[in-house]
Amino acid sequence: MNELAKVSEQLAALAELHRSLDAHGISYWLFGGWAVDFHVGRVTRTHDDLDIAVWLADGDRFAELLASQGWTHTPEAGEDGYTVHARDGVRLEVAFLVRDERGSVYTPIRDGRAEWPGEAFGDELAVLRSVQARVIGRGALIAEKSVVRDDASTAAKDVFDLASLTPRE
Repeated sequence: MNELAKVSEQLAALAELHRSLDAHGISYWLFGGWAVDFHVGRVTRTHDDLDIAVWLADGDRFAELLASQGWTHTPEAGEDGYTVHARDGVRLEVAFLVRDERGSVYTPIRDGRAEWPGEAFGDELAVLRSVQARVIGRGALIAEKSVVRDDASTAAKDVFDLASLTPRE
């Protein structure tokens, strides 16, 4: 699949997910590279997948909804706090969220919890190429992209994404 077709397929899948999750009362937030693009209002680079976060409590309803729409659960070895679904060449990585008694949001992982920045999960909607999506807050996205990664490819994408989010004048 060429890059333009890949972008179109991913955006179409996201548009459908947004409508469906909204109609079924399942909250979600786009994060990662596509969230950067929605915040800056343009496609900045190609993406391997869509990254969304959903409440763990909605996990079963979410999985049933995806299955009813032709998504296949394709878990990877070593998953920790997330899982993968795929459909028609589009990869969807899903992180799960829990809120603790203090109101902090985290993803439960084998060795404890992966904290999310405060104010990540509000009601912010963004539009890109007429596709609407719920996105994590810009500040939380900048914090996410500022974490130094061990994987060189991921680290390079984060540097590029940070430059897109915080352009120099």
